[in-house]
Amino acid sequence: MTLILYWLKQKELLVFLLIVNGLGTIWGYKWYMWQLVETPPKFLPFVPDSPTASLFFVIVLIGFLYKKHFPLFEALAAVSLFKYGVWAVGMNIAGGFVTGSLNWSNYLLIFSHGGMAIEGLLYTPFYRIKPWHLVIAGIWVLHDVVIDYVFGMMPIYHAMDGYEQIVGYLTFWLSLLAIFLVYLLALRKNHPTLELSHTNGP
Repeated sequence: MTLILYWLKQKELLVFLLIVNGLGTIWGYKWYMWQLVETPPKFLPFVPDSPTASLFFVIVLIGFLYKKHFPLFEALAAVSLFKYGVWAVGMNIAGGFVTGSLNWSNYLLIFSHGGMAIEGLLYTPFYRIKPWHLVIAGIWVLHDVVIDYVFGMMPIYHAMDGYEQIVGYLTFWLSLLAIFLVYLLALRKNHPTLELSHTNGP
């Protein structure tokens, strides 16, 4: 575990993750653009789920690089990255079962969103989240479930048309799982410090 924490603190890795998540955020908002132009303005913040999650993490990474903590964004990033990362992986795999095949874009989405789910949790030892930060993050992701599956603003994925109710039900429980995992991993008394170092061996 000590070795993993050491590598997570490398400035080069943080810069790499910042670039990857920054580009992924831009690409994600572009991917949602066609749905956003048809979305009522009051629902706009809750439609582009994955790029907003990665945007939260971009803010966290910028803070780390400047030796600062933004605990609310740390909570929002950890919870939403896991939720939407796992959601996208599950939706693409389920879509493959429904349609009988997966194409290269499905595999790309599975790989990239799987990375999203993992990266937010990997940095939980360094977060400075307090209970009220997690409460707000929990309200955010649970409110998003309501917006998506009560008001019909869920990401459009035609392979799963007709399965909205079961997807909404599972998404609700996935949200609770994300909140619980971050609670277990991030709300601790003793945190390692994030003192940046350069890669030159442990």
